[in-house]
Amino acid sequence: MGLRFRKSIKLCKGVKLNLGSKSASISVGGKGFHQTFSTTGRTTSSVGIPGTGVSYQKSVNMKKGFLGLFGNNKDEKEKKTSSKISEAAPAVAPAPAVAAIDTNAEERVREYEDAINTLRTIHTESDKTVDWNNITDPGLKGIADRILKGDTDAYLEVIALREPFEDLVDYGSEFEIGTDDPSKLEIEFDIKAEETIPVKSLSLTSAGKLAEKEMTKTAYYELMQDYVCSVMLKIARDSFALLPVNEVTVHATDVILNPATGNDESVTLVSAVFDRASFEQINFERIDPSETVRSFRCNMDFKKTKGFSPVAPIGE
Repeated sequence: MGLRFRKSIKLCKGVKLNLGSKSASISVGGKGFHQTFSTTGRTTSSVGIPGTGVSYQKSVNMKKGFLGLFGNNKDEKEKKTSSKISEAAPAVAPAPAVAAIDTNAEERVREYEDAINTLRTIHTESDKTVDWNNITDPGLKGIADRILKGDTDAYLEVIALREPFEDLVDYGSEFEIGTDDPSKLEIEFDIKAEETIPVKSLSLTSAGKLAEKEMTKTAYYELMQDYVCSVMLKIARDSFALLPVNEVTVHATDVILNPATGNDESVTLVSAVFDRASFEQINFERIDPSETVRSFRCNMDFKKTKGFSPVAPIGE
C-alpha cells in the first residue's frame, strides 16, 4: 500500500525535522517562504505573500506511474507541452475499440456507467467505527491504552496495521500521513488523474452497437472534481472511524510536467479541514461531494471548462 508516515519535530525557529518510516527531511522557512529537503531526493518549495493569501507550492518528483483503472496514458502524457492544469487537455487513454458487431455492447456500457458512478460515490462507504474504550479485537488491545492517551506514534502504528485507505489504492492513490497533535490528523493523497479518470465515453447506438467518443472537457473536469472530493470525504470518514481525532486535514495533489524544466511537479489542487462535529451531521448517501467539501474550510480553485488550478495547502 502506498503509505508514508511523518512526524514533525521543531528544532529551532523556522526549522523542523520531519521523520518518516523510510525517509527524513528538513523544513526551513516560515509562512512567506519555506523549502523542504528530503533524503529521498525530493525538494519541495512553498512561496507566499503574507497577508494576501497568494502562494504556490511545487516539488520535484521523478517518480511516474501509469497503471490505472482505465488504461495507460504514458505515451499521450509525454506529448503534452503545457504544464498548466487549467489549459491541459485530458490525456487520451486506451479504450475498447468500436466493434462492427458487439453482442456484449449493452453489458460494456453498463459496466462503464457503473465505473463512472463509483468514482462519484466513493464516500458513501466507510469503515466501522472503532470504540477504543471497549476493544474486543485481540490485535488492537495492546495499543488501545496508548491511543486513548493521545500517543501519536500509536496513531500511525494502527493506521499501518488496519490500512484504512487500502480500498483507495485501486484508484492509484498514495498517501502521506502525519500528526504531532492527538486531536488532529493530516493526510496528503495523490490524485493520479491520468490513471483514474477516463477521457472517453461509451454508449449504445440506435442499432444497439457500441459507440465511443471523446468526453467533453466540461464532463471530464466535473467528473474529476467529484472524484477528488469524494475521495477526500472517504479519507476523512475512515480517519474519524479509526481514531479519536476531532479534525482531519486532507490535501489532494497531482503531478504535472513542467516543459521548461522537464521535471514532474507536484501541486496541491484541493485542501480542506474537516471537523468531526460537522461531519457527523452529513447524510453521505444524498450529497454532492464537491459541494460538501466546499462547505468546510477549503482551498479550491475550480472552473468547469478549465478544471483545477493549484492552491496553497491549508496550514502552510
